[in-house]
Amino acid sequence: MIDLKNIQGIYFVGIGGIGMSAIALYFRNGGYEVAGYDRTESSITDALSAEGCTITFDDDATILPPIFRDINGKEKILVIYTPAIPSESSILSFFRNFGYTIYKRAEVLGAISSGTDTVAVAGTHGKTTISTMIAHLLRQSHVDCSAFLGGISRNYNTNLLLGESRFTVMEADEFDRSFHHLKPLMAVVTAVDADHLDIYGDQKTMIEAYNIFCSKIRTGGILIVNSKIREEIRCPGDVRCFTYGNEPGSDYRNYNIERRDDYYLFSLETPGGLIENLRFPFPGIINIENLTAAIAIALNCGVTEEEIRKAIILFRGVKRRFEIRVNLPGLTYIDDYAHHPEEIRACIRSVREYFTGRRITGIFQPHLFSRTRDHADGFARILDELDEVILLPIYPAREKSIPGISSELILEKMKLPDKKLLSMEEILPALDPDKLDVLVTIGAGDIDKLAGPIEEKLKRKVDK
Repeated sequence: MIDLKNIQGIYFVGIGGIGMSAIALYFRNGGYEVAGYDRTESSITDALSAEGCTITFDDDATILPPIFRDINGKEKILVIYTPAIPSESSILSFFRNFGYTIYKRAEVLGAISSGTDTVAVAGTHGKTTISTMIAHLLRQSHVDCSAFLGGISRNYNTNLLLGESRFTVMEADEFDRSFHHLKPLMAVVTAVDADHLDIYGDQKTMIEAYNIFCSKIRTGGILIVNSKIREEIRCPGDVRCFTYGNEPGSDYRNYNIERRDDYYLFSLETPGGLIENLRFPFPGIINIENLTAAIAIALNCGVTEEEIRKAIILFRGVKRRFEIRVNLPGLTYIDDYAHHPEEIRACIRSVREYFTGRRITGIFQPHLFSRTRDHADGFARILDELDEVILLPIYPAREKSIPGISSELILEKMKLPDKKLLSMEEILPALDPDKLDVLVTIGAGDIDKLAGPIEEKLKRKVDK
């Protein structure tokens, strides 16, 4: 158990990560001195600085704030790091060499949540959207919650919610087996597509890691599993297990989905009865499946049907999750975080379904050399469903380059005639608003830095 009794300062190595920043905000709200390092400045680090956190962008231990550099006071300091930070980091090495108390982000999150009724959302895609939906449904009801989110909620403009409830909502991150530090009361498993094979080696080992996570659900707890993967996930004997989706036989099943002008109308079968004619204005058919999982959890937390009806009408989504930034007659721009082939498939098909008959241009930045190596064929197949594709170089994140692995590998496998590879600097000059219909930027790297400039350029065209 992490003892915070004598801690005065908390240092985050990799503070700009979406998961790390939520914990940093949590401790800053608790009155601790918070500082951290990250490689680049971002809107997240700007927001942390505005809250009083001290952040540096040089991996240099000599410029640490005095309280963190004083090794004689190291017992008053807690250091938290993310495995995404290279082990040779100068700052991380300083803390290790001088015997500071160091924890992984997942260990701290597990400790924070251990005294609450944790609702954890796991899966290779959909985690952020579903956890944000759950938090929204609870916050808009008499139940309430706290939440550590993997994205910025557009309803609350933050990735940290602090409430008075016994419930804490969070993502259960499978990278580096981080979710094994959690002991939730309730859990969702959305998908187990092959991913993070640099960690697991193969999909079978990865699925076993999910089953270990499920085994950590508390006695008497609840597990909600996507019907499509029910055979892969083992339900512990002391846990109640339910399925969700639109497949016949699902315990929580959406049906009668109708697309209206600016919303979906659908109904829901639940173990407690029917909930009919729910009105949901958020785009993307995949999000009805996501919402089904969120409603299943909300009902088990005690949220009423009427509270759910009102809350889903107000849901505005998560930044960079099917985020419509421009939507004008004949010109639409969407930004999305998708970085696994199945996520990209869901994104593209949602765009096709929501903007029927329109020409779609996609800009995709592959994330990680290992993921590109493992899924080049899958990336090529799904990108071929677009009308035009612009590829960016691979965003390496925590990885070093792998010989022979580049974005050209995907480009060569694609059959789409209208495709090209450009640098980040070449994107804006290459975009002609007069020739665009629907544009979608896709990826989990620094492609988000293009979103603001693209939006500005497209709106300037319309304003002329």
